[in-house]
Amino acid sequence: MEERELIKRAKKGDHAAFALLFKENYPFLVKYLIKVTMNHHQAEELAQHTMAKCVEKIHQFNGKSKFSSWLITIATNRYVDLQREKKREENRQQEEASFRKLKWDVHSRQEEWSEVLEALSTLNEETRLPIILKHYYGYSYDEIGQMVGVPLGTVKSRVHNGITRLREELKLDEQKTSANGRPRS
Repeated sequence: MEERELIKRAKKGDHAAFALLFKENYPFLVKYLIKVTMNHHQAEELAQHTMAKCVEKIHQFNGKSKFSSWLITIATNRYVDLQREKKREENRQQEEASFRKLKWDVHSRQEEWSEVLEALSTLNEETRLPIILKHYYGYSYDEIGQMVGVPLGTVKSRVHNGITRLREELKLDEQKTSANGRPRS
C-alpha cells in the first residue's frame, strides 16, 4: 500500500495503517537518532517518543514533505528540547553547588558575615532580592518570579549572575588559607 494511503487511513484511526507506517519508518528513524545522540539507548527512547507524538499529531501532517522528514523534524525538536533541559539542569546544579559552597564558607567563618552583607549590598535590588528569596528562604524560581513579577528565565539569570558576582566579590574562588589551614593575612 502506498504511503499516502497509509497516512490517510492512519488519520482516520486505522491502527493497522499506523503499524505499517511505523514498521517502514522506525529503523530509518532510529539510525538517524543514533547518529544524532551517539547513544543507542537514548536513540531508541527518542524514536519511541517520536512515534507516540506521531500518533497524537498525525492529523497535523499535511503531506507537503515526506512522512519520514516529518518524523525527523519531531525527533530533532525533542532532542533539542532534551539538550536544553539537560543544560538547564546542569546549570541549576552548578549554581546550587556554588551557593552551598558560599553558604558553607559563610557559616564556617561567622566573623566574615559582615563581608557577605557588604557584598550583598553591592548588588542591585533586582539581583539581590531573588538570591535572598531562593537561597535564604528556599522559594522556587517559579514562586520568586510570581513574587517579583518577572519571567522564570529572568529570575534564574538574576540569581546565577548575582551569585557569580558575590563569589567574585568575596573572592571565594581563591584559596584564602595557607598550607596549614590558617587564614592568610
